[in-house]
Amino acid sequence: MWRSRLERHFLLKSLRAIWKLLRGLWHVAVGMWWIYAHFPQLSAEQREMRVQAWSLQLLALWGIHLKVLGQPVLNGPALLVANHISWLDISVIHAARHCRFVAKSDIRDWPLIGMLATGASTLFIERNSRKDALRMVKDMADAMKEGDVVAVFPEGTTSDGRDLLPFHANLIQSAIQADAPVQPMSLKFIDAASGEPSYAPCYIGDDTLVGSMWRTLTASRITAVVHFGEPQTANGRDRRAWVNDLRQDIIRLRDAQ
Repeated sequence: MWRSRLERHFLLKSLRAIWKLLRGLWHVAVGMWWIYAHFPQLSAEQREMRVQAWSLQLLALWGIHLKVLGQPVLNGPALLVANHISWLDISVIHAARHCRFVAKSDIRDWPLIGMLATGASTLFIERNSRKDALRMVKDMADAMKEGDVVAVFPEGTTSDGRDLLPFHANLIQSAIQADAPVQPMSLKFIDAASGEPSYAPCYIGDDTLVGSMWRTLTASRITAVVHFGEPQTANGRDRRAWVNDLRQDIIRLRDAQ
């Protein structure tokens, strides 16, 4: 009887996860249709509102609650800097505050996700090209000068959130060139029932995207916590000193949750 009950619980959990997955895929398809059919006629502000609403709906469909601490910048120019944990991070941040992300160029060619990223005005960079990094710094600075809010993950890759990887300083130069403030922001996933950190959405090491998604969909209810710090200016710091200070700020924001 004990084994039968356990098997039944596992089956029900798997069925719920499959239902969430199917609803999520349909939501992605609807998002792609909106980008193709409606985005060309929308203003930049209307597009931002649609992307934020879409991201909130995706989190709700997958049973992920969003908790926002602090106040995101109201307007650009600004650069958001965050730690990086999961494939969910971009949707979580978009749900909290729309921004233009900097992402590796191969994401542009991913099925479904590439079109969504392009529709959300993502800036794409060749990660291993120093020349392209210089181009991206200029593109980011130009975007901020035009009033955009741009976001980067200075770790360059994902970690499990227990400790932050070293931050790369190159893209912080864009804020210096644009004379724009930088707002540190921490990300954290917690188990809604226990309040303990949840590592289900992690996407590191040998994790596959499918495996991480399935682990997330079968996990207990998750809360995504976004904690915005105070915007700050360079105040004479070069990009390396500034990015190291930002890393410490993000650690403090994460631990204050």
